[in-house]
Formats: sequence, structure tokens, C-alpha cells
Amino acid sequence: MIKISLGGCNPFVKKAEYDAYLGKAFAAFDELQGEKGAGNDFLGWKTLPVDTPESLIAGCEAVRDDWKALGVNLVVVIGIGGSYLGARCAIEALSHQFLPAEGAPRVVFAGNNLSEDYLAELMDLVEKSNAACVVISKSGTTTEPAVAFRIVKVYLDKTYKDSARRIVAITDAKKGALKTLATQEGYRTFVVPDDVGGRYSVLTPVGLLPIVLAGFDIRAMLKGAADEREALLSKAEGNAAIQYAAMRNLLYSEKGKKVEILVSFDPRLQYLGEWWKQLYGESEGKEGRGIYPASVIFTTDLHSMGQFIQEGDRVMFETTVKVENAKRSVVIGSDEGNLDQLNYLAGQHVEHCNRMAQLGTKLAHIDGGVPQIEVSMDRVDEYNLGAIFYFFEFACGVSAYLLGINPFNQPGVEAYKKNMFALLRKPGYEAQTEEILKRI
Repeated sequence: MIKISLGGCNPFVKKAEYDAYLGKAFAAFDELQGEKGAGNDFLGWKTLPVDTPESLIAGCEAVRDDWKALGVNLVVVIGIGGSYLGARCAIEALSHQFLPAEGAPRVVFAGNNLSEDYLAELMDLVEKSNAACVVISKSGTTTEPAVAFRIVKVYLDKTYKDSARRIVAITDAKKGALKTLATQEGYRTFVVPDDVGGRYSVLTPVGLLPIVLAGFDIRAMLKGAADEREALLSKAEGNAAIQYAAMRNLLYSEKGKKVEILVSFDPRLQYLGEWWKQLYGESEGKEGRGIYPASVIFTTDLHSMGQFIQEGDRVMFETTVKVENAKRSVVIGSDEGNLDQLNYLAGQHVEHCNRMAQLGTKLAHIDGGVPQIEVSMDRVDEYNLGAIFYFFEFACGVSAYLLGINPFNQPGVEAYKKNMFALLRKPGYEAQTEEILKRI
């Protein structure tokens, strides 16, 4: 299960201050659990770990097995934001960092940008592969994934007689352009639940299908999330999500800490940071409020961002995701010449050095005025990823309610779209085009 340590905040926070915010977090917990707060029609994610039917899991595995029979060796997953970040996080974390997976296709992602070079190079790969596609969109008209899907679909239709068999749509149950197209073309479909927002959707087919296709165990992931859910149902001081929400809001509201940096000392968790940034940034950044989410990978980023974190503007605190157990074993050898002066480490595991770097960094950053929260998971596997996904989702709901924010809407993301549509002269937006052109 996910554990939390707040000891790295003790030099900055008095017990009475924390106790006051713990009380506020309990009230926010009640608001989330009572399902009467703002955005309460988007709480379906809370029970996904225990409500996901076996038929859905079997449906994901059936696609995997069918595409294996076709010899598919490349799957393009098309989506943006929550429609790809959770799956990418899990796949990047679970995959070998250098070698291709055995017995599973390569999974790549598109529809999360509008770069022409990116799409051209994606198609270079598609044209050299036995390809299939998962397209994820509630509406089917979101610009970035719609553009990518149109390009990929044209190629698949031109190249394969069975192209409809090679496309799966994850979309609305009843309406929308993608649902209409899937019905017309005969694509297999999975449903994006109406009561689950995109950034909370990793444990729906949005995340589960790509993770299965990459060769990983979603049953174990759901079990980890279910066990974490059970642990977080208790309204107690030991509830890790309540503690996290209380401390981060105290640091923000009372100590001037406007930036939270999610830290990992394991490069496999880079996309956990990307997923977490969307979850907290889109959930809390509203009405002139919210903690700015950033992420780093140490020790790598200690040689780029380390100076600023150590001695720059004191606006930040760090939350470190600690992995207790490495999967592999590498021991540092001895060298007679010792020109690199590393013989003092001979016989030590590399992970021992990583642990000491983590502890040394924690102490240095505390001395530099940066409070430290530590969130621990046992190891990087499907079970523990399910647990940490659920932990951060639940804690986000509590934290946003404590802040007085609706965690489940995102009105601000529409602003750039309206301007972009006007500049592209999309039908219905022409009246705004000239006004916008005057401003740029």
C-alpha cells in the first residue's frame, strides 16, 4: 500500500498548524465521500477498482488476442490529456527501458500534439509495421486526436482489407462523431463512462486497453487500486490521502509554497509526473488559486534544476515518490587502478548509491528551505501502479475540496480552442477571426 511521511515538513510546520489543516482535510474527505460537493456527477472513478466487470477485462484481452493472430506489431494509441497520459505512464514504467517487449506489439502515442514532423515520422513507422489503432475521444471532434486519426485511418483503409478489424474506438456510449463513425464502419468499441472525467480515466478502458495490448496485467493493477481504495475509506489520521491533502494545502496557504515538485529517483516514473501534473493542474488550477505542479527525475535533474531548487526563490515544496525495492540487481565492481576513485563503492549495489543520493538530497533541500513530503510504493509493477494511481486521484479530490475548488471541471481549457478555431476559420467561428487577427 501507499505510505506517506511528513517528517521532512517538520522544520517548517508547527503541529498545531498541521492539526488545523488535518481537521479541514477531514471535512473535505466527508464532502468527497458524501458525494454532495461540486462536480459530484463525475465520481464514477471512485468505485472503478471494485466495479469493473470481468466482461470488460475479457473484452480488452480479446482485442489483444485477435491482433496477435493478425501479427500486429505496432499499436497507435490516439488521444490527448487523460486519454493517453495514464496508459503511457503505466507502459513506460512497466516496459524494459531499452529492449522491445517479447510477444507484445510496440505501443506508440499520437493525437497529443499538432506537430507535422511528429505525424510524418509516426507514419514512417506505421508504413514499416503491421499496424492497428486505438482511438480515444469522447466526442470524436477534439482537434489533435481527430487530425491524427484521420491520417492513420486513411492509411489503414488503403493498406488493409480488414482495416475495420484493426481499429478500436473508446468513446461515448450513445453519441458523438466517433461513436457514429464506429457504428458505420463496424469498429469494436469500448465506453468512456459519463461519470468519469478524462484525467481520472486510467482505470477505465481508456487506460486498461492500451496497457493490456502492451502485454501487462490489468487485473493486478485493478487489485492494487482496490486495496488502496479500501485503505483510504477510513476517516483516520493515518489515512495517507488525508495527510497529503492537509500538508500540501497548509504549505500553500500558510507558508507561501505555490509550487509542488513531484520527484522520482527512478527514470521509469517520468510519465507518472506527466500524468500527475495534469491531474492536479487541471483539477485545482481555477479561480486564481491552486498549487502549480512540476516534476523532475533525480539524480538527472539535480544537474540542471538542482541549483534553483537548492537556492532559488523559496516558493516550492517537493513530494518524492520513493520506490522501496528495485526489480534488478547490479553491483559495482573493483578496479585495481581506481582512477575513477570509486573503489570505496566496490561491492555496493547501484540502488544503495541511489538511496543515499535520495537521502542526501532530502537533507540538503530541507536545509535550503524546501519542505519534503515522501510517498512510498513497494516496487514498480502493475499492482503498485494501480495503488498509486488511486491514491493520487483520491487525494486530489480531498485536496481540491479543501481548497474550495471543483476538482472535476476544466473551463479554462476551452479558451485556446476558441481562438484556434477562429484562426483556422472553422465554420461557426468566422465572426471572431478578424477580431483575433487584430490582436496578433
